[in-house]
Amino acid sequence: MVMSKGPNKEEQMKEASKAMYRNLFVEFGIADERTVDERVKETFDTIFFGPEDQKFYHEVGYNMGYMRDTGNDDARTEGMSYGMMMAVQMGNKDIFDRLWLWTKTYMYLDEGPNAGYFCWSNATDGTKNADGPAPDGEEFFAMALIFASKRWGDGEGVFDYMSQARELLSVMIHKGEDGSEGRAMWDPDNKLIRFITPLDFSDPSYHLPHFYDLFAEYCNPEDRDFWLEAAKNSRDYLVKACHKDTGLSAEYADFDGTPHVGHEEIFGRHDWYYSDAYRTVANVALDWAWFQADVRFKKIAENLQRFFCETVADHPFGIYAIDGTILEGEALHPVAMTAVNAQASLASDGEHAVQCVQKFWDTPLREGDRRYYDNCLYMFAMLALSGNYRIY
Repeated sequence: MVMSKGPNKEEQMKEASKAMYRNLFVEFGIADERTVDERVKETFDTIFFGPEDQKFYHEVGYNMGYMRDTGNDDARTEGMSYGMMMAVQMGNKDIFDRLWLWTKTYMYLDEGPNAGYFCWSNATDGTKNADGPAPDGEEFFAMALIFASKRWGDGEGVFDYMSQARELLSVMIHKGEDGSEGRAMWDPDNKLIRFITPLDFSDPSYHLPHFYDLFAEYCNPEDRDFWLEAAKNSRDYLVKACHKDTGLSAEYADFDGTPHVGHEEIFGRHDWYYSDAYRTVANVALDWAWFQADVRFKKIAENLQRFFCETVADHPFGIYAIDGTILEGEALHPVAMTAVNAQASLASDGEHAVQCVQKFWDTPLREGDRRYYDNCLYMFAMLALSGNYRIY
């Protein structure tokens, strides 16, 4: 009798990867795999190599490059770290290294209370526009560097990716604890990320528990427990910050998850569902896709899709209080909204999952001066929904 062989280890790994990295465009019958692959590449190529009025990546000399925020005419740690993540996901080491070298050359802060962090905004000639960081940039830098190390191996100096990541992760949570000047990016007691280091409130879209679980694996050994607790606490925080009926979160929120209403005289209003806040559901969805750690995330995604597809179907690009109240004004980044609503389908089993992905597929990249933020979230959604936003 001939015994049939079971699946070998390679086949099992492929099946596990397929289950973890779902291609919803194919799964939902929207496009075949080849068409999806072409669309992902086309999106990346437009952002990095397209015509001047479409791209926002620019090379400098023979070894550097930057991502230009086309709405504000600067380079931000947000965009630089996003560009690095896109590059490592797409396997483009040249772009990754160019962006990282520009970042280290022009954005790194080597003195003062923020030494070890990166200036959140620079002019495109490299001149610093500020003297402090925005923590969402640092956490994306660290994750992109870890993935680069795993994908390509480590080089020397600034291109020793893992050493650079570990050093940054340590500074992010230990700064100031030895009595020196400066503050950590995470509150040492509740293990929640701060909006900016001097202030004790948060930005829900900064919470990336799926990154923190991986930080725990690659950080200095003494910091492992911190990152594991940060991941757990951020998942709990996101459930509090996202409204129980709408799934919407505010741009800024206190450590108890309620919308932050202070500091308007400095930053303007941010207690509503507006630009920064769009990223929250995308992060919730990617966390579910990678780790399936908190089943409550599925409800957040489903509630948000229901809100946009039913409650405000006739007004889908507005500004909203997190309870769904329609406020005066229109969204500055409508394509970004379409992108994250689609990415929510990674966590949603709701009736609107297919509809949101189809709408995104039918939406082109944004053009014009505001294209930078929309198209960054567009690229991330394209990677995630095609099964190409992966752990390395």
